[in-house]
This record gives sequence, C-alpha cells and structure tokens, in this order.
Amino acid sequence: MTDRLLIQNLTSLVALRNTQLEKLQAAQAEKTATAERYKKNLERLHSLAVASGASGSLPLALAANCGNYKQAVLAMADSHRLDLTMHEADMAVSQRALNQAYVKCEVLGQVLEKNEKALASKGAVQERKVHDDLATQVWLRSQK
Repeated sequence: MTDRLLIQNLTSLVALRNTQLEKLQAAQAEKTATAERYKKNLERLHSLAVASGASGSLPLALAANCGNYKQAVLAMADSHRLDLTMHEADMAVSQRALNQAYVKCEVLGQVLEKNEKALASKGAVQERKVHDDLATQVWLRSQK
C-alpha cells in the first residue's frame, strides 16, 4: 500500500469516526434534554402534591378524594423518579461510549497527522535529492 493511499484511507476513516462522534454527541444531547424534561415534570408533580393542600381539614368525601389524588400524584412522581434514574444510567453508558469514540477519533487523527508528516518529510528528502542531482549535473557540465 502506498503512502498516499494509506493517508487517503486514514482520512476517510477519520471522517467516518468524526461522523460517528457527531451522531453520538447528538444522541447524548437528546438524552440530556429528556432528563431535563423528567426533572421539570418531577418539580411540577411535587408542586401539584403540595398545592392540593391538607386533606385532614376537608369533609370526609373530599378528604378521601384529595388523599387519593395526592397518592396518585406521588405514585406518578415515584414512577418518574425511577424512569429518570434508569435514563441517567443509560446516559452514563452513552457518555462512556461517546468518550471512547472521542479517544478513537483522536488517536486516528494523530496517526493520520504522523503519516502526513512522514510523507511530507519523505517528499522533502526526494525533492532535495533531485535538486542535489541537478546541481551536480550543472557543476559537472561546467567542468568540461
């Protein structure tokens, strides 16, 4: 495999990894937005439970109704907390995958940069060699 072909393949691979990294970043941002929605919903559920007032000061039927309402709101809040906890665990796994993808992308970028520098220095050596050969030929012709 020639050096130029290797660099071309590495460039394609780096671009592919960058695309994958961008997709993972977008997915992580979406998950973060979802977690924020869960947190806002939990705040609203808490405020609904608090705003319903004390059920002990109401007549019996209304107190039972208010109590059932608070129970339902608190049960829903517990369900949302559980969902949020599971979602945050999923976010942690996604963050690790994102970090690994970032590291892979950086490593490939460094390998590409190293190969480009090696090819450039190899090209510079060849160019100097050509110039030296030309200078030698000119000198030899001037000696005749």
